[in-house]
Amino acid sequence: MSASILIVDDEPDVAELFRQFFRRELRHGSYVMHFAQSGEAALDILQQDVQPELLVILSDINMPGMDGLSLLREVKQRRAELPVIMVTAYGDDERRRKADEYGATAFVTKPVDFDLLKQQLRQLLAQPE
Repeated sequence: MSASILIVDDEPDVAELFRQFFRRELRHGSYVMHFAQSGEAALDILQQDVQPELLVILSDINMPGMDGLSLLREVKQRRAELPVIMVTAYGDDERRRKADEYGATAFVTKPVDFDLLKQQLRQLLAQPE
């Protein structure tokens, strides 16, 4: 069974970093990755019929234009059941509190611990619908 992951980050090298750390899973078809460099672009992707089914959104908090917290609120209004994991370079307690308040599934600090992230994704994939 495969699932889609939407990664939202304004840094151009993030897509390559995720492809590198998920190389094996991508090759085996466990995940299909979609990338957006802004909150607005992520909402455009969310409106499409993403196949395979979208499992989770991983969103940076600090982005120009629509930041990750605004994106999180918009996603939860449109698809409340869709898990959103917030990613930030800062250990900001206020942002963490707001992310929790807005319905974030988890909060990951950069640099991302990809082994832990993979474990979290496997748990999401294993959850019954």
